[in-house]
Amino acid sequence: MTRIRYPKPKEEIDDPRRDVLVKTLAAGAFAAAGSAGILQPVYAMGRVPKVLEPGKSIYDMRGRVAVNGKRANMDTKIGASDVVTTGRSSHVVFAVGKDAFVLRSNSRLELSGSGLLINTLRLVTGKLLSVFGKTRHRMHTPNATIGIRGTGIYVEADPEQSYVCTCYGVVDLFADKDKQSTETITSQHHDAPRYILSNEAAGNNIRPAPFINHTDLELQIIEELVGRTPPFTVAGGGYSGPRRSDY
Repeated sequence: MTRIRYPKPKEEIDDPRRDVLVKTLAAGAFAAAGSAGILQPVYAMGRVPKVLEPGKSIYDMRGRVAVNGKRANMDTKIGASDVVTTGRSSHVVFAVGKDAFVLRSNSRLELSGSGLLINTLRLVTGKLLSVFGKTRHRMHTPNATIGIRGTGIYVEADPEQSYVCTCYGVVDLFADKDKQSTETITSQHHDAPRYILSNEAAGNNIRPAPFINHTDLELQIIEELVGRTPPFTVAGGGYSGPRRSDY
Protein backbone atom coordinates (compact mmCIF):
# COMPACT_ATOMS: atom_id res chain seq x y z
CA MET A 1 0.00 0.00 0.00
CA THR A 2 1.30 3.44 -0.92
CA ARG A 3 1.35 5.97 1.87
CA ILE A 4 0.02 9.37 0.82
CA ARG A 5 2.47 12.04 1.93
CA TYR A 6 0.30 14.92 3.06
CA PRO A 7 2.24 18.17 3.47
CA LYS A 8 3.10 19.41 6.94
CA PRO A 9 1.39 22.68 7.99
CA LYS A 10 4.71 24.51 7.78
CA GLU A 11 6.14 22.64 4.80
CA GLU A 12 9.17 24.49 3.52
CA ILE A 13 8.73 26.46 0.33
CA ASP A 14 11.63 25.20 -1.75
CA ASP A 15 12.26 28.47 -3.57
CA PRO A 16 13.16 31.46 -1.35
CA ARG A 17 12.60 33.90 -4.21
CA ARG A 18 9.05 32.61 -4.57
CA ASP A 19 8.46 33.19 -0.85
CA VAL A 20 9.50 36.84 -1.19
CA LEU A 21 7.45 37.31 -4.35
CA VAL A 22 4.26 35.80 -2.96
CA LYS A 23 4.51 37.65 0.36
CA THR A 24 5.01 40.94 -1.47
CA LEU A 25 1.96 40.33 -3.62
CA ALA A 26 -0.19 39.02 -0.78
CA ALA A 27 0.67 42.06 1.36
CA GLY A 28 -1.24 44.21 -1.12
CA ALA A 29 1.57 45.78 -3.11
CA PHE A 30 -0.68 47.27 -5.75
CA ALA A 31 -0.39 50.38 -7.91
CA ALA A 32 -3.30 52.25 -9.44
CA ALA A 33 -3.29 52.48 -13.20
CA GLY A 34 -5.45 54.69 -15.40
CA SER A 35 -8.29 57.07 -14.57
CA ALA A 36 -10.57 54.18 -13.65
CA GLY A 37 -8.24 53.28 -10.77
CA ILE A 38 -7.81 49.70 -11.94
CA LEU A 39 -5.43 47.90 -9.59
CA GLN A 40 -2.43 46.20 -11.11
CA PRO A 41 -0.07 44.04 -9.04
CA VAL A 42 3.53 45.10 -8.59
CA TYR A 43 5.47 41.96 -9.45
CA ALA A 44 8.92 40.52 -9.09
CA MET A 45 11.73 43.09 -8.85
CA GLY A 46 9.24 45.92 -9.39
CA ARG A 47 8.29 44.69 -12.84
CA VAL A 48 4.75 44.21 -14.06
CA PRO A 49 4.90 41.11 -16.28
CA LYS A 50 4.18 41.59 -19.95
CA VAL A 51 4.43 39.50 -23.08
CA LEU A 52 8.04 38.48 -23.55
CA GLU A 53 9.93 40.21 -26.32
CA PRO A 54 10.48 38.21 -29.54
CA GLY A 55 13.42 35.87 -29.10
CA LYS A 56 13.15 35.90 -25.30
CA SER A 57 12.22 32.80 -23.30
CA ILE A 58 13.11 33.53 -19.68
CA TYR A 59 11.32 36.05 -17.47
CA ASP A 60 13.06 35.26 -14.18
CA MET A 61 15.57 32.75 -12.85
CA ARG A 62 17.57 32.13 -9.71
CA GLY A 63 20.24 29.63 -8.75
CA ARG A 64 21.45 26.84 -11.02
CA VAL A 65 19.33 26.45 -14.16
CA ALA A 66 20.44 24.47 -17.21
CA VAL A 67 18.99 24.01 -20.70
CA ASN A 68 20.16 20.89 -22.54
CA GLY A 69 22.89 20.48 -19.94
CA LYS A 70 24.34 23.98 -20.36
CA ARG A 71 24.14 26.67 -17.69
CA ALA A 72 21.36 29.11 -18.62
CA ASN A 73 21.26 32.89 -18.43
CA MET A 74 18.55 35.46 -19.08
CA ASP A 75 19.28 35.36 -22.82
CA THR A 76 19.04 31.58 -23.16
CA LYS A 77 16.34 30.48 -25.58
CA ILE A 78 14.13 27.51 -24.71
CA GLY A 79 12.40 25.59 -27.49
CA ALA A 80 9.73 22.92 -27.66
CA SER A 81 12.22 20.02 -27.68
CA ASP A 82 14.59 21.14 -24.93
CA VAL A 83 15.41 19.77 -21.47
CA VAL A 84 15.28 22.22 -18.55
CA THR A 85 16.74 21.39 -15.14
CA THR A 86 17.05 23.27 -11.86
CA GLY A 87 19.28 22.74 -8.84
CA ARG A 88 18.74 23.25 -5.16
CA SER A 89 17.05 26.54 -4.16
CA SER A 90 16.64 27.43 -7.84
CA HIS A 91 13.80 28.22 -10.22
CA VAL A 92 13.12 29.44 -13.72
CA VAL A 93 10.06 31.25 -15.10
CA PHE A 94 9.84 30.94 -18.87
CA ALA A 95 7.58 30.71 -21.91
CA VAL A 96 7.61 28.64 -25.09
CA GLY A 97 5.12 29.84 -27.69
CA LYS A 98 1.71 30.17 -25.98
CA ASP A 99 2.69 28.05 -22.98
CA ALA A 100 4.37 29.39 -19.82
CA PHE A 101 5.93 27.75 -16.79
CA VAL A 102 7.44 28.02 -13.33
CA LEU A 103 9.90 25.16 -12.82
CA ARG A 104 10.88 24.91 -9.17
CA SER A 105 14.05 23.58 -7.55
CA ASN A 106 15.51 20.10 -8.02
CA SER A 107 13.40 19.52 -11.14
CA ARG A 108 13.89 18.02 -14.59
CA LEU A 109 11.47 18.87 -17.40
CA GLU A 110 11.79 17.26 -20.84
CA LEU A 111 9.87 18.93 -23.67
CA SER A 112 8.89 17.37 -26.96
CA GLY A 113 7.59 19.24 -29.98
CA SER A 114 8.72 21.42 -32.85
CA GLY A 115 9.77 25.06 -32.91
CA LEU A 116 7.59 26.78 -30.32
CA LEU A 117 4.80 24.18 -30.32
CA ILE A 118 5.05 21.78 -27.39
CA ASN A 119 3.19 18.49 -27.75
CA THR A 120 4.43 16.45 -24.81
CA LEU A 121 6.03 17.24 -21.47
CA ARG A 122 7.77 14.81 -19.13
CA LEU A 123 8.27 15.99 -15.56
CA VAL A 124 10.88 13.44 -14.49
CA THR A 125 11.11 14.88 -11.01
CA GLY A 126 10.24 18.10 -9.20
CA LYS A 127 7.48 20.70 -9.33
CA LEU A 128 5.96 22.56 -12.28
CA LEU A 129 3.30 25.25 -12.59
CA SER A 130 2.05 25.58 -16.18
CA VAL A 131 -0.46 27.48 -18.29
CA PHE A 132 -1.26 26.35 -21.81
CA GLY A 133 -2.79 27.72 -24.98
CA LYS A 134 -5.75 26.12 -26.70
CA THR A 135 -3.85 23.24 -28.28
CA ARG A 136 -3.89 19.90 -26.50
CA HIS A 137 -0.86 18.64 -24.61
CA ARG A 138 0.14 15.49 -22.80
CA MET A 139 2.23 15.44 -19.62
CA HIS A 140 3.97 12.42 -18.12
CA THR A 141 5.30 11.91 -14.61
CA PRO A 142 7.01 8.72 -13.38
CA ASN A 143 3.63 7.15 -12.56
CA ALA A 144 0.93 9.16 -14.34
CA THR A 145 -0.25 10.53 -17.66
CA ILE A 146 -2.19 13.80 -17.89
CA GLY A 147 -4.14 14.87 -20.95
CA ILE A 148 -4.33 18.67 -20.98
CA ARG A 149 -7.00 20.64 -22.82
CA GLY A 150 -5.97 24.29 -22.54
CA THR A 151 -5.63 24.88 -18.83
CA GLY A 152 -3.62 25.96 -15.82
CA ILE A 153 -2.11 23.03 -13.93
CA TYR A 154 0.32 22.43 -11.06
CA VAL A 155 2.16 19.10 -10.84
CA GLU A 156 4.61 17.55 -8.39
CA ALA A 157 6.37 14.36 -9.50
CA ASP A 158 7.86 11.61 -7.33
CA PRO A 159 8.67 8.03 -8.38
CA GLU A 160 5.58 6.50 -6.74
CA GLN A 161 3.23 9.47 -6.37
CA SER A 162 2.16 12.51 -8.37
CA TYR A 163 0.22 15.55 -7.23
CA VAL A 164 -2.00 17.31 -9.78
CA CYS A 165 -4.06 20.45 -9.25
CA THR A 166 -6.19 21.50 -12.21
CA CYS A 167 -6.21 25.23 -11.50
CA TYR A 168 -8.75 25.81 -14.28
CA GLY A 169 -9.77 23.98 -17.42
CA VAL A 170 -10.08 20.29 -18.22
CA VAL A 171 -7.60 17.44 -17.77
CA ASP A 172 -7.77 13.67 -18.13
CA LEU A 173 -5.87 11.77 -15.42
CA PHE A 174 -4.48 8.24 -15.82
CA ALA A 175 -2.59 6.12 -13.30
CA ASP A 176 -0.01 4.34 -15.46
CA LYS A 177 0.03 1.16 -13.38
CA ASP A 178 -3.75 0.86 -13.07
CA LYS A 179 -5.95 1.10 -16.16
CA GLN A 180 -9.04 1.30 -13.93
CA SER A 181 -7.88 4.52 -12.27
CA THR A 182 -8.83 7.33 -14.62
CA GLU A 183 -10.67 10.60 -14.06
CA THR A 184 -11.61 13.68 -16.05
CA ILE A 185 -11.38 16.88 -14.02
CA THR A 186 -13.26 20.03 -15.01
CA SER A 187 -12.17 22.87 -12.75
CA GLN A 188 -12.91 26.57 -12.51
CA HIS A 189 -10.69 27.44 -9.54
CA HIS A 190 -8.56 24.68 -7.97
CA ASP A 191 -11.71 22.62 -7.47
CA ALA A 192 -10.32 19.08 -7.44
CA PRO A 193 -6.63 18.51 -6.60
CA ARG A 194 -5.61 14.86 -6.84
CA TYR A 195 -2.89 12.44 -5.79
CA ILE A 196 -2.10 9.77 -8.37
CA LEU A 197 -0.62 6.71 -6.68
CA SER A 198 0.99 3.50 -7.90
CA ASN A 199 0.35 0.58 -5.59
CA GLU A 200 -3.22 0.77 -4.35
CA ALA A 201 -6.01 -1.64 -5.31
CA ALA A 202 -7.32 -1.45 -8.86
CA GLY A 203 -9.51 1.60 -9.33
CA ASN A 204 -8.17 3.35 -6.21
CA ASN A 205 -5.00 5.02 -7.40
CA ILE A 206 -6.47 8.50 -7.85
CA ARG A 207 -7.34 10.16 -4.55
CA PRO A 208 -8.51 13.64 -3.39
CA ALA A 209 -5.69 15.93 -2.29
CA PRO A 210 -5.33 19.31 -0.54
CA PHE A 211 -4.39 22.55 -2.28
CA ILE A 212 -0.62 23.10 -1.87
CA ASN A 213 2.40 25.09 -3.05
CA HIS A 214 1.05 27.43 -5.74
CA THR A 215 -1.02 30.61 -5.93
CA ASP A 216 -3.30 32.60 -8.21
CA LEU A 217 -0.74 35.38 -8.28
CA GLU A 218 1.85 33.09 -9.82
CA LEU A 219 -0.69 31.96 -12.39
CA GLN A 220 -1.40 35.58 -13.28
CA ILE A 221 2.30 36.26 -13.79
CA ILE A 222 2.84 33.44 -16.27
CA GLU A 223 -0.46 33.98 -18.09
CA GLU A 224 0.53 37.59 -18.72
CA LEU A 225 3.86 36.46 -20.18
CA VAL A 226 1.90 34.92 -23.07
CA GLY A 227 -0.71 37.68 -23.36
CA ARG A 228 -3.55 36.15 -21.33
CA THR A 229 -5.19 36.55 -17.94
CA PRO A 230 -6.53 33.81 -15.64
CA PRO A 231 -10.32 33.17 -15.75
CA PHE A 232 -10.82 34.61 -12.27
CA THR A 233 -10.06 37.82 -10.39
CA VAL A 234 -6.86 37.71 -8.36
CA ALA A 235 -7.29 40.90 -6.34
CA GLY A 236 -9.87 40.19 -3.66
CA GLY A 237 -10.60 36.73 -5.02
CA GLY A 238 -10.80 33.64 -2.86
CA TYR A 239 -10.24 29.94 -3.20
CA SER A 240 -13.07 27.46 -3.28
CA GLY A 241 -10.97 24.73 -1.67
CA PRO A 242 -8.48 24.41 1.20
CA ARG A 243 -5.23 26.29 0.87
CA ARG A 244 -2.01 26.94 2.68
CA SER A 245 -2.28 29.71 5.30
CA ASP A 246 1.43 30.39 5.80
CA TYR A 247 2.04 32.30 2.53
